[in-house]
Amino acid sequence: MTEDVNIHTHGRVGHISLNRPKALHALTLDMCHAMSKALAEWAEDDAIEAVILDHSEGRGFCAGGDINLLRHSALTDGGASGRAFFHDEYQLNHQMMTYDKPIVAFMDGITMGGGVGIALPCTYRVATENLRFAMPETGIGLFPDVGGGWHLSRLGGRLGQFLALTGARLDGSECLWAGIATHYVPSDMLADVKARIIEKPDRIRGILSEPVGTPPKARIEGNADKIARHFASDRYEDILASLEKAADDGDEWAQKERDTLNTKSPQTCKVALRQLAESAELDSFADNMVMEYRIASRVLTRPDFAEGVRAVIVDKTGDPKWDPPTPEGVSEELLDSIFAPLPADEEWKPL
Repeated sequence: MTEDVNIHTHGRVGHISLNRPKALHALTLDMCHAMSKALAEWAEDDAIEAVILDHSEGRGFCAGGDINLLRHSALTDGGASGRAFFHDEYQLNHQMMTYDKPIVAFMDGITMGGGVGIALPCTYRVATENLRFAMPETGIGLFPDVGGGWHLSRLGGRLGQFLALTGARLDGSECLWAGIATHYVPSDMLADVKARIIEKPDRIRGILSEPVGTPPKARIEGNADKIARHFASDRYEDILASLEKAADDGDEWAQKERDTLNTKSPQTCKVALRQLAESAELDSFADNMVMEYRIASRVLTRPDFAEGVRAVIVDKTGDPKWDPPTPEGVSEELLDSIFAPLPADEEWKPL
């Protein structure tokens, strides 16, 4: 279907390898469709016992989704093609989340946005020293979608809220500490581990759990208490005020995080906090994706997205003009309109 994904079987194991290295394997709609088709076929094939998900080469596992397509859609077709992309990408996320056979994702490199959306639903999520994990959407006026509301809201110590708002990057040992990754394997051992999984797909847990050396200490653990304290509220103004007070008292960490938040879209920071709060109360991943599709349909065509992509990705000027420009300007009425149900025939539904 597309050369951007290599799809094979090795004995009893299906193998999906992302193959778009010049774009750090960012997902296109064709890639989503190819992955979904392969998974559907293997789900019905008794000869396939497990699936490996990795990338062909380069420093990215998957850097995200097709941001340029989404921005072009926002600027030219009222978001129609962008919503179609979100719709089918979310179908893939849900398909993977509810898949009956184990999927092993090897997060050996940059794993952001859409890459998080295909990694975190997997039964086994293997981190390496090369992993750079982030949900950086608030910096481009988007929000942590592709199931981010579900996954981030279920991390402990308000870490999910911290990651959603700041876009902070975690390395492999930090992801293991946080529970984002289930296992840690040095990159020079991956080929051997994959070969052993292909040989014995009924022993994946044991293979991944065998001693592979001690991962480095998770740096973020040293700031866990500060994250839990300063990001405790679901009200964005409270988080900013907490960081501001600590920064005024000389806390350099708080000053750095405050300055980081000041570069983000106030609208999508408030959206993200509400998204995580609501997702934490939901009973199913499908319900979460219904909510996120509603948000995506609205945020896609709001001013901040096209402006954020322009400033950060297209022109690289780093000077987005957010609208509204301040957290106080993002009203509850605006948030209500972003989260409101869509017309019945436009709502997202799992296949």
